[in-house]
Amino acid sequence: MFYSSYITTYLEKDLKDLINIKDEVKFINFLKILASNTGEELVYDNYSKQVGVSTNTIKSWVSVLVKTAVIYLVEPYNEESIVKRVIKRPKMYFFDTGLAAYLCGIDSSETLQRSFLKGRFFETFVFNEVRKSFMNEGLMQKLYYYRDADQNEIDLVLVRDASMSLIEIKSGQEFNASSTKGFKKLADTKFNKKNNVIICTADKISILNDGTYIIPVVAI
Repeated sequence: MFYSSYITTYLEKDLKDLINIKDEVKFINFLKILASNTGEELVYDNYSKQVGVSTNTIKSWVSVLVKTAVIYLVEPYNEESIVKRVIKRPKMYFFDTGLAAYLCGIDSSETLQRSFLKGRFFETFVFNEVRKSFMNEGLMQKLYYYRDADQNEIDLVLVRDASMSLIEIKSGQEFNASSTKGFKKLADTKFNKKNNVIICTADKISILNDGTYIIPVVAI
């Protein structure tokens, strides 16, 4: 009931002050599709085809969702030596996993555990916890992700005080060298290397042979 009322209020008050939504049904459909893709790259053309509106309309709607703090866009990280092979599209996260679950029709934790969306929602939750940890300290921390044309990926890249930390977010408990292969793509950075971390559903903190910390989500 809470989220149903929230959507109604959001559409009737907040959005009408910002954009003229001619087809409310299409916008709600867009929100539902967007929620199911939290933690994924934002490809405007794909949403345009799925929803049946122009790409410019999708861009306008995304801009409003960012402005009203419904979603957050994470820009790709690049350095001069890797800029040509880096994917240029941002990743999109919902701020509120409860709202995203409501839009996707997920009504319980048990439903989510069996859903193909489990990994995306786990990543979204961890991303928001990391973001809030900086906000609670009064720090404005820029968050990046890395993905290249060969599908090498790093979920979060943090650069602070001339040091770089790399974070993978995985809904699992057992990991090996292949779990951190994306980290090697930023091995030649000019920044000091701080911590390489996998945040996951493991029971305790441990360290892989390459020095990567395994951190349970309950520890963040």
